[in-house]
Amino acid sequence: MSSNDEVDGWIAQLMQCKPLSETEVKKLCDKHDLSELFRIGGNSPDTNYLFMGDYVDRGYYSVETVTLLVALKLRYRDRVTILRGNHESRQITQVYGFYDECLRKYGNANVWKFFTDLFDYLPLTALIDNQIFCLHGGLSPSIDTLDHIRSIDRIQEVPHEGPMCDLLWSDPDDRCGWGISPRGAGYTFGQDISEAFNHNNGLTLVARAHQLVMEGFSWSQERNVVTIFSAPNYCYRCGNQAAILEVDDALKYTFLQFDPAPRAGEPLVSRRPPDYFL
Repeated sequence: MSSNDEVDGWIAQLMQCKPLSETEVKKLCDKHDLSELFRIGGNSPDTNYLFMGDYVDRGYYSVETVTLLVALKLRYRDRVTILRGNHESRQITQVYGFYDECLRKYGNANVWKFFTDLFDYLPLTALIDNQIFCLHGGLSPSIDTLDHIRSIDRIQEVPHEGPMCDLLWSDPDDRCGWGISPRGAGYTFGQDISEAFNHNNGLTLVARAHQLVMEGFSWSQERNVVTIFSAPNYCYRCGNQAAILEVDDALKYTFLQFDPAPRAGEPLVSRRPPDYFL
């Protein structure tokens, strides 16, 4: 087991976007613009953080981002919660950048394997004070109650279908009922679905990520669902703001919006979302 001093050293190094050695990573095991997020929201352990997935792919610093989050979880395990997203997957990371980034920075796939093995153990959902249900994607036609989620065998690669897949891939929709997702995995779900799920489980809100929203957060389905996106200027070209959902002891919501930290030589980007992203 690593000492607190050693982990503190890793955290300080990663805060400067300096990757750890392969050995250090092995001992450890839209977040993009993570340093700015901590500047706005506060540093650990002063602030409790719940991250809702997609820590890798589509950025230059996926290795540093996910390594920092794991180091913070190791150092402040009761203050940091890390949920799994659809990109915390062997198949997805081989297509969208994380695998190639590990090869480029370490010369082999060992670090990629360390992390993808670790991803299998990340929780799928979290519950705040029995009222706010947090996850990466959305609801599933195979899941009616929170107890159904607790019974899922989650320590595996993300399957192509089924309830575990749906929790990481589904999206809210303006239409009622369940629909076929254009993503090719998961479902779309209407306001009638989220209202019934929240009522049946005594919830006030479904908080999720998974979709780019230009202001960093977006309410939907008569405030039964909120989408939070914490990666500013997504893919270095979308021009979007990011946001953090801050919840106080009385379960009152505040959204902290922020722009990307300035980078030398980075061009100005028009605020236009991409037509579609996975």
